Amino acid sequence: MHHDASLIATVAMGLVVAFAFGFAAIRMGLPPLVGYLLAGVAIGPFTPGVMADVGLAQELAEIGVILLMFGVGLHFSAADLMAVRRIAIPGAVAQIVVATAIGAAMAMSWGWTLGAGIVLGLALSVASTVVLLRALDERNAVDTVNGRIAVGWLIVEDLAMVLALVLLPAFAEALGGQADPTQGGSENLLLTLALTLGKVAIFVTISLVVGPRVVPWLLGQVARVGSRELFTLSVLAVALGIAFGSAQLFGVSFALGAFFAGVVLSESSFSHKAAADSLPLQDAFAVLFFVSVGMLFDPMVLVNDPLAVAAVLLLILIGKSLVALAIVLALGYPLSSALTVSASLAQIGEFSFILAGLGITLGLLPPEGRDLILAGALLSITANPLAFTAAARIERWNAARLLRTGIAPAPNPRSVRLEHDLQETRKRAEARAAQAALRGRELVEKFPLFGDLDPETREELLGLFRPRSAEPGERVIRAGDRADAIFFIAAGAVEVAVAGRKIRLGPGDFFGEMALLSGERRTADVTAIDYCQFLTLGVREFRQFIGRHPTLRTKLDAMAAKRSAENRQPAVALVPGETQGQEQG
Repeated sequence: MHHDASLIATVAMGLVVAFAFGFAAIRMGLPPLVGYLLAGVAIGPFTPGVMADVGLAQELAEIGVILLMFGVGLHFSAADLMAVRRIAIPGAVAQIVVATAIGAAMAMSWGWTLGAGIVLGLALSVASTVVLLRALDERNAVDTVNGRIAVGWLIVEDLAMVLALVLLPAFAEALGGQADPTQGGSENLLLTLALTLGKVAIFVTISLVVGPRVVPWLLGQVARVGSRELFTLSVLAVALGIAFGSAQLFGVSFALGAFFAGVVLSESSFSHKAAADSLPLQDAFAVLFFVSVGMLFDPMVLVNDPLAVAAVLLLILIGKSLVALAIVLALGYPLSSALTVSASLAQIGEFSFILAGLGITLGLLPPEGRDLILAGALLSITANPLAFTAAARIERWNAARLLRTGIAPAPNPRSVRLEHDLQETRKRAEARAAQAALRGRELVEKFPLFGDLDPETREELLGLFRPRSAEPGERVIRAGDRADAIFFIAAGAVEVAVAGRKIRLGPGDFFGEMALLSGERRTADVTAIDYCQFLTLGVREFRQFIGRHPTLRTKLDAMAAKRSAENRQPAVALVPGETQGQEQG
């Protein structure tokens, strides 16, 4: 082949080299993110050897940003954030303001503009949620009180950075950069800001009012089809479609659109399935995003400007940590919480890269600023495990000191209150999960036919059912009709007229499957003799579901054969209790 295959080459090189470097990083006890960034450096234009297409890598990185932000929104939990709001919201906002001010002052001392300083300070003020979750997971600390505080703190940081991505283009010209073309280039800052916030407000309103009604309904229709790949495609279409549409119609960033696409789905019954199905592609493009970021890094900045790199690293590892430590203690929380938050913030990641890219696009941040941010990310992520180790040692030292003095530390009232709030949040989450599990158990109790299905499959089946009701005397099925559904009786009773006999079916029975299995027309009349509630499966959903579960198909075939044989027998007088589950149209 002689056609241009630069896209394939870029993707192949990015993934292969990222795999090699990521595997090596894990074997050395480092986060794989370090390996992905170094992989980008290795195939970037600033190092000798094989070089990938930087332009194509940047376009792939845009998809990575969209899927990363979609994942952030999908895992966003308003309940978890509200539980730790008293410390996470004021603490994160104060820490961002102080760290941004320090970063801006440091940049201006180098002769940079105020706009460049603000972008640098913002990029250094926000930590990576991905890195934090991995660090907490390795220490089994995600569900602890301190772990929840740290995660909530970083969620607030993420939300603040989403707001920064919206506002920076509006202020770019005033801060010495270039006006964003999507903002119309207005000279009136207040007008530009009002237009920007107005567009964002309209977009957010539509997303939160219309989105929760339309998107879950759409995914529900797709789920009923029973095609796993189509459901995955629908999730990606929602993420990319909303991101692109929001940018085109409202002038907001891809990142913001993707974030709200995830938020819309986060509270729906399809959130777990959407997260599971989109995760592989999300991970793949996230890797390409980090590789593309590494391709932009010029390692010579470590040689040409080591003092600036050291200053950036000190701000990330020491400055932010001390600021967070002081804020947490000032808010009245114990030293253990302060140390966990401090260690969590001693790194920067994905939002820092997104901000750096936007700053360069708007003409606010010089290219060397991006190199400093990338150097700070690489070194701080590498050193982050040491920050957690140091925090643990300080905590043990403090506990030993108190033990030597014979002073028993009194329970911290704020921590006690927070732990109570988190327990209540967990109870509500467990209650929702238990309710979903109960629906699955009730399904099996009512219909033993589904007893061999695993809980996940039962949930899938519950999502495929359509409710239907009937009043006494209503004809539910007529002999000779085309088969359109199978009926499961949840409440009430029906009378089946077949082969000269009348059979009564009640809760837990089902009818209509014989015609669906054979493909022939209905052979019986079914009439409601009580107020009935049915769960129905349409012909397409029924055939696709039993096609994916052959053991269920075997059971139904056996029942259908037995019932067909019984229906051919001469009619006899029925004794009450002998008609359970006998027909089926």
